[in-house]
Amino acid sequence: MPIKIYNIFLSHSWSYSYAYERLMDLLEKAPYFYFKDYSVPKDDPIHNAPNSQALYEAIKKQMAPCHVILVMAGVYATYSAWIKKEIKIAKTEFKTPKPVIAIKPWAQTRISQFVAENADEIVGWNTNSIVSAIRRLAI
Repeated sequence: MPIKIYNIFLSHSWSYSYAYERLMDLLEKAPYFYFKDYSVPKDDPIHNAPNSQALYEAIKKQMAPCHVILVMAGVYATYSAWIKKEIKIAKTEFKTPKPVIAIKPWAQTRISQFVAENADEIVGWNTNSIVSAIRRLAI
């Protein structure tokens, strides 16, 4: 049986937080789980796009090959214009919408209502929950 490699895009909400590294560590240590990260690192030239439309298009291009989009579901996500745009891209810009998996930050009970309403699945900060959701929802 061939090995399945999941293409994932982590929302910008991760790139300015230690949570990005922690999530990468969890995914890299998951047994029999292989992935390619299509996220946009904070030092990527995409962030220097000449305008918001150019950035929108660059993010859309990054998402195109992805099976799933991972978004931090913390309450702060409600106030992030780019998280909203990334979810919009995932849900409206492709022939088949990209599934959005919302991950609750470690030890938090409250999450962004906007993210919750637009997520295909909400999971806790747990390797098995995250990997299972990716495997289930990957298109």
